[in-house]
Formats: sequence, C-alpha cells, structure tokens
Amino acid sequence: MDFNLKKLTSDAGVFFTRAVQFTEEKLGSAEKTELDAHLENLIARADCTKNWTEKIFRQTEVLLQPNPSARIEEFFYEKLDKKIPSRTTNGELLGQYMLDAAKDFGPGTPYGSTLITVGEYQSRLGGAEREFLQTSAINFLTPLRNFLEGDWRTISKERRLLENRRLDLDICKARVKKAKQAEAKAAAEPDFQETRPRNYVLSASASAQSSGGWDSWDLEDSKESANVMDQRKAEQELRVAQTEFDRQAEVTRLLLEGISSTHVNHLRCLHEFVEAQATYYAQCHQYMQELQKELSRYPNSFASNANPSTSATCPSPVSSATLPGVSPPCLASTSTPGIAREPSGPLKIQDVQQPSTGHRKAKVLYDYDAHDTSELSLLADELITVYTVPGMDPDWLVGERGNQKGKVPVTYLELLS
Repeated sequence: MDFNLKKLTSDAGVFFTRAVQFTEEKLGSAEKTELDAHLENLIARADCTKNWTEKIFRQTEVLLQPNPSARIEEFFYEKLDKKIPSRTTNGELLGQYMLDAAKDFGPGTPYGSTLITVGEYQSRLGGAEREFLQTSAINFLTPLRNFLEGDWRTISKERRLLENRRLDLDICKARVKKAKQAEAKAAAEPDFQETRPRNYVLSASASAQSSGGWDSWDLEDSKESANVMDQRKAEQELRVAQTEFDRQAEVTRLLLEGISSTHVNHLRCLHEFVEAQATYYAQCHQYMQELQKELSRYPNSFASNANPSTSATCPSPVSSATLPGVSPPCLASTSTPGIAREPSGPLKIQDVQQPSTGHRKAKVLYDYDAHDTSELSLLADELITVYTVPGMDPDWLVGERGNQKGKVPVTYLELLS
C-alpha cells in the first residue's frame, strides 16, 4: 500500500484552511468573492432543471409501475447490471384467468364462451400495456435517468471544484491583505537611526564595529525583508489562484450552458412519451369497441339464465363521448342488464307503413349500432322521424331516416314536440 504521509498532511491542511475560510464567510468576518451574474443565473437554472427532472422521473416511474416492491426490485437489477425479468401485466393475468375459468364452466355455455371472448381482449389490452411500458421506459425514462446519473454528476463535480477554487482565491486575498497590513505597520514605526543624534549613531556604529556586532540594525532589516518576501509570496499565490479560479469558472460555465441542449432533448422525449400514450389509449379504445360489438352479436344468449321478472337495464352504446358525464338511460326489460328486450311477436319492418298521424321528430342522444336488419343504427345528435305501431313493445319505436327504416330504442331518443 502506497501511503504518502506528506501528501495526506498537505491535503488535511488545505481542507482545514478552506473550512476556516468557509466558516468565517458564513459568520461575516471574511470577504467572499461573488460569481458574475450570468454564471449565477446558469447555476440557478441548472438547479431548477435537476429538481424538476428528478420529480418528473420519480412520478413517471410510479405511473408506469405503481407497485413499490416491483420498483425496488427493478432498481436493484439495474444497479447489479442484470436483465430485469419479464413480468405479466395485470390485463394479461386477468385474461388468462378468464380463459382458464371458461374451460371449467364449459366453452359451449353462454357464460364460458363470453369469458373466452372477454379474456382474449383482456390479454390484448395487457399486451398493449406491456408495449407502452417498454416504449415509455426507453424513450422517456432512460434519457431522464442518464441526465441525473451522468450529466448532472459531472456538473456537480465541476461546481464543487469551482467552490474550492473560490475558497483558495479568497484565502490568498486574505493573506495578501494581511501582508500589506504588516508592511504598513512596519513602515509606520519610527526608524532607529532617525530617532538618535548623529554623533550617537556614529559612536554606536564604531562601537558595534569594534565589538563585531550589528544586532539592532540587523534585526530591523531582517523584519523588513521578511515582510517584503511574505507580501511577494502572497501576491504570487494570489495570481495563481486567480488563474485557476477563472479557468474553472469557464469550464463550469460551458457545462451549465449545455442545460439548454438538455431541455431540447427532454422536449423531444416528452413528445415521444405523449405519442406512446396516445397510441396505447387508442389501442385500448379500439379493443373495447370491438369487444362491445362482439358481445352485442348475441343479445339472446343470456335468456336461459335470466329471471322472468322485469328489471331496469341499459343498452350499451358504442360511444357516449358526445355527451361527457352523461350515462345512457335505462330500458325496462325482462332480460339480463345491458341487453334491450326485443319487441314481442314477429315484426316485419318492410311491411310497416308510416301512419298519417302520430309520427313525431326525435333527436338521437347516443350512438347505437343495429343488432340485426330489423333495427336502425343511430348517430348522436341526428334527427329522425319516429312512430309506433299496434302491438309493438313500448320500449321501441319505428324510426325513419330518408329511405332507411328500422326499430330504435326509446331511451336513445329525445322526442320533440
């Protein structure tokens, strides 16, 4: 082991001197060199960037992985430089459970076949979530982490070095000031030769020469020389410290100005993150629309398990986005909730004729997809003509739009006077 005691002692002395200077500055008993305004603004901007980047990074981690135990596990895998094991998403797990349950209940039963359909779509949703998490981690989290663990550590290291150079500069300034004060004090003291008569000086000089000693004059000259040498040394150290401080300030300034390019990079990453979110939610919306259409193809599949009693049920519209915060109204039906009851008795729409009286205009409140050829698909906010025929279920009306005709649910309409 190479142990350099001299270097260790020197470093300890420098550290102690800097600590004394820092303490005196905090107490207001020592002067402090202030950085220029531009550098101070760059430092403040860098600190703001670091603080908010760290908060955004942490909260994004929580958004993508709400489980704190899983986040801790991923953190250790990253520190150990090992591959993070692949995890099954909640949607994929739910889909697998539904598929397994369908096997036990019987794939041919209405409940089992529906579980299979829903389970498959849940697995698709889970796959879309997995892709979103991977894309967001690569395009958004990784650049933020690289800044915090790479660029910011370099900036922090150079800032600490700049602070040390500033302390060294202020220490040298204090030494120069002290040396000048000592020289001024020595110059203010009366000269020994000038305060004695000339005859006394000559006799003292002759006596000193005969005795072989110049103690008084030698002492004064040595003090004067020591003060001059101390001042020159302190001034030389000050010039060196000033040069090192200016050089380190320039290096730090260049690094801090790079924060602007960091903002540009993070802006690009933010756009990619939003794009990944938009793609993910669009996929989820598409899958849910397809799932609703799949389930609406079998409106009577629940009849064998339904109770004969009448219940308030709500047909599931494909989309209710046109009226935010308003849910579709309910229909009185004898079937399972979510399925509008079909009109009792056979009804051929082609044979129905519009009566001369009793027809009204109606405004469509929600989108509605026809389940079969006897029904009329609706679009929110459109106007259609509606009327009833004898023997028709009161929850349904006959709607006409141009040459198109079909049954429509009453609760999807607003009847106009």
